[in-house]
Amino acid sequence: MDKFFGNLHRVLLAGVVLAILVAIILHLDQIGTHAFWAFVIRWIHVWFGILWIGLLYYFNFVQMPSMPKIPDEQKPAIGKVIAPEALFYFRWAAAGTVLFGLLTALMNGYLVEALTFRGGFATIGIGMWLALIMAANVWFVIWPNQKKALGIVQADADAKKAAARTAMLASRTNTLLSIAMLYCMVAQQNVG
Repeated sequence: MDKFFGNLHRVLLAGVVLAILVAIILHLDQIGTHAFWAFVIRWIHVWFGILWIGLLYYFNFVQMPSMPKIPDEQKPAIGKVIAPEALFYFRWAAAGTVLFGLLTALMNGYLVEALTFRGGFATIGIGMWLALIMAANVWFVIWPNQKKALGIVQADADAKKAAARTAMLASRTNTLLSIAMLYCMVAQQNVG
């Protein structure tokens, strides 16, 4: 049991296999339909979104507030091991969320309407634009600045400090935007 649960890749693969089995058992008669595949794309979108926003909240609610409490000699473990790994999943989860979110809107026939706030899709459209802004923040502000702050790319001490602050402010901006974005994503199907 330790060998299985000790390996994240095995657990993820088993989770995917379990999800496929559940889908087959519950929806065997629908597997070839457009509606089923639109649902699968939405499910993948939601999975990536949970990973993305979960990591965003981890950084903002746990890691950043805890850093001042960590002794200086232990901080390299965060900066050299944990943060780069978390940032890898963070940025690719953002990309996956956006990609599968756009595919969801496309497969369900409301991509253009949502992005242009027409046809009763203003709520999801606002959520989509907020997510696009957030993803751009991840890739074009947070990640480049974190690379400097963590020493992944060369930067002097002042540049590292400035980059860390910029990354923190962009991350806090994403936290702020995420609340309205999540509201829009849920509200579209419940309150329009």
